[in-house]
Amino acid sequence: MCCFHSNKRSSRGQVNMSSVTVESVVKTPALIGEGPVWEESEQTLLFVDIAGEKIHRWSSTSNQIQSVETGDTVGFVVPRESGGYVAGVGRSILAVDWSSQMMTPLAKVDEDKLNTRLNDGKVDPFGRLLAGTMAKESPHGQIERKQGSLYSVNSDLAVTRLLSQVDISNGLEWSLDQRTFFYIDSLSLTVDAFDYEPTSGSLANRRVVYRMKEGEGLPDGMTTDVDGRLWVACYNGGRVIHIDPTTGVQLQTVSLPVTKVTSCCFGGPDFSDLFVTSASLGLDQSEKSQQPLAGNTFRVRGLGVKGQPSRSFIG
Repeated sequence: MCCFHSNKRSSRGQVNMSSVTVESVVKTPALIGEGPVWEESEQTLLFVDIAGEKIHRWSSTSNQIQSVETGDTVGFVVPRESGGYVAGVGRSILAVDWSSQMMTPLAKVDEDKLNTRLNDGKVDPFGRLLAGTMAKESPHGQIERKQGSLYSVNSDLAVTRLLSQVDISNGLEWSLDQRTFFYIDSLSLTVDAFDYEPTSGSLANRRVVYRMKEGEGLPDGMTTDVDGRLWVACYNGGRVIHIDPTTGVQLQTVSLPVTKVTSCCFGGPDFSDLFVTSASLGLDQSEKSQQPLAGNTFRVRGLGVKGQPSRSFIG
């Protein structure tokens, strides 16, 4: 177990820095680990390896990992209310039957493009699926800008484009009153907010709630805690930052022993553990030797806050 420390005052007062621990729990390295989701009923962590083209389930009780191959890049996976999962594979949204490993097409996005893929996705408080796209990476990791979009998928599987001209569609979250949608387009180096209309799921009044500081890297995936504060994974920043979206103040920093931190979610028996995914793709040999845990998934304990249960897609 490796211990790292918070260096900011939290919303509940000063965190006991010596109590914050960071432990590598999923030691199978991912090329691009992403999209962690805690399954409360099974005490399992669901996440994807985008470039590895796999969906993983790690059991916190048995420490075993099960995997399903997707045959193409997989940007996200979420539970489905009717059973199984829904995943974003390539530009398709698929139903996934875990036991049979069968995948059934439900919808498709970016039908007017061939150079994009689905990236981050999450279920809103009303059971809709929101999922975004980005241009496919070149062999050197470059992407064509402004090729992505953000979509909403309703229970009848109707697809609505909410945003276009997106660079890298990433973190998605909602405020406790469900009226504000938080969103990350990574290359903008900001966390943005929109007014969110519950009935239609429409967006309005875009504004910046946090701007990344030098050394923090790119904002990637994020989650909320029970106080409505955001936890943002910092790609190439080696950390997760805890921010208050109402004030724009950074409350706390959690350092990780890897630079390419990709996403996070709360889980564990009482949702007080923060699970953090990471990537190894793009590191050179020197960087890999300095970061032997790159691509692993980590569990952070002692933060003094709790998260909320994951939501299931109703389609």
